[in-house]
Amino acid sequence: MRNIINLSLPTEMARTVRRAVKSGNYASVSEFFRGLVRDWMAEQAYDDVLESEREFSVGKGKKLRSLKDLR
Repeated sequence: MRNIINLSLPTEMARTVRRAVKSGNYASVSEFFRGLVRDWMAEQAYDDVLESEREFSVGKGKKLRSLKDLR
């Protein structure tokens, strides 16, 4: 299911997006913004991994030998 989100951009940003689409880098304006959201989500996941590694390094983590250790 898709949801529609409307947003307002300053003129120069809107031109930049349209140029990116026109140049063939993106199939549509929607694809441009989906790409931005995907990149942001990947960055958040990477930050979560780094935070987990920091916690593990200071002894807050626990090594699991099997999935049974999750209980």
